[in-house]
Amino acid sequence: FNIGSTGAVGTIEFEPGLCSDLKEVYDRLIPPSQEYGHERAWHDGNAHSHLQATTLGPSLTVPLRNGRLVLGTWQQIFHLECDIKPRDRTVLVTLIGE
Repeated sequence: FNIGSTGAVGTIEFEPGLCSDLKEVYDRLIPPSQEYGHERAWHDGNAHSHLQATTLGPSLTVPLRNGRLVLGTWQQIFHLECDIKPRDRTVLVTLIGE
């Protein structure tokens, strides 16, 4: 679980081209240059960051089998930072077993 409202987690085939494509797609869908209500209230320049993170979400469920994550061959878990500046992030991992 990503603690904070401008970061998200998911799965992806983790290769440089696809990783940069992901952020570019979010910037096209929810452009940083667009005017948003959050900007009118806070004037902090990161309304798009909140909206981008919300579409992907702060959490992910991945099953465990025999003590190992069940992921596809090229599938990896990633954290996407959507904010306009680097941040220290806390990602909480909870394991639930039988």
